Amino acid sequence: MATKKISKIADKLDKVNESFTVNMYDNGFMLEIGGRKDDEWKNAKIMVPSIEELVVLIKEASEMDRDN
Repeated sequence: MATKKISKIADKLDKVNESFTVNMYDNGFMLEIGGRKDDEWKNAKIMVPSIEELVVLIKEASEMDRDN
C-alpha cells in the first residue's frame, strides 16, 4: 500500500501559527509549523528536496488563516 505524499500544509492544518522552523539537511529541507486541524492543536512536518518547493510552502503558510 502506497502512502500519500504530503506536499501542502493545508493537507495537515486548517490554520497556522505565526511562526515556523526550517531545517536544512544534506538531501533537502523540512518545514515545521504548528496550528489547528479540526479544532485540535497539531504540528506539521513536511520534507521537500529543493529550495523552490520550500518557498512554495512558505508562501502557502503566509496566505493561510492564522490561529491567534
